[in-house]
Amino acid sequence: MKVSTDACILGAWTPIEAHVNRVLDAGAGTGLLSLMLAQRSEGIMIDGIELDENAAMQAKGNVAASAWAERINIVQADIRNYVFHEKYDLIICNPPFFINSLLGDREERNNARHTLTLSYEDILALFEKALSEDGYASVLLPSPEYEVWKTLLSRNGWFINRVLLIKPRENMKANRVVSLCSRKASNVLEEELIIYKETNRYTKAATQLLSPFYLNL
Repeated sequence: MKVSTDACILGAWTPIEAHVNRVLDAGAGTGLLSLMLAQRSEGIMIDGIELDENAAMQAKGNVAASAWAERINIVQADIRNYVFHEKYDLIICNPPFFINSLLGDREERNNARHTLTLSYEDILALFEKALSEDGYASVLLPSPEYEVWKTLLSRNGWFINRVLLIKPRENMKANRVVSLCSRKASNVLEEELIIYKETNRYTKAATQLLSPFYLNL
């Protein structure tokens, strides 16, 4: 799976609050988000859990080759039935996006992009059992699916606390949303990020957000 700009925005923007010590990267893929969060904060320990065996192997290799190998633990497992022995202060998740979209011809890509092996209900159940009482979760979704996610949270006593609306260009609607959710109600802080200028170059805001992670930006 290629590294997407959306995923990089998730890893770069997600706040790491002062009380965060333990982080869960749910559906870690090849370890991108775990590595980004480890780079951003020296004080956190990260568990990355990934269902796909090949992706988990790649994640372990990427972590071993990094400067943060001692703070990241990659596990090949299914988070739906994994037994957690501790709670996390932050869970970050770039989940399968699409609910009722046309599938492709590659099983591993379909599982990564469509809710075939991990539903939104499964994600919320994960938060229920693995997130600490004062913890919060950061989730990246397409805009239509975000509305479904928001409704699911509301029906189950969870709250959206902060939102990043991601627009490809200034004159376009947001097509991706990063949302922070928790068990605690608050006023929703809404932000906006425009990725590209008309010249197809990154905007100043996108450049500032992503430059610590890109070699040429």
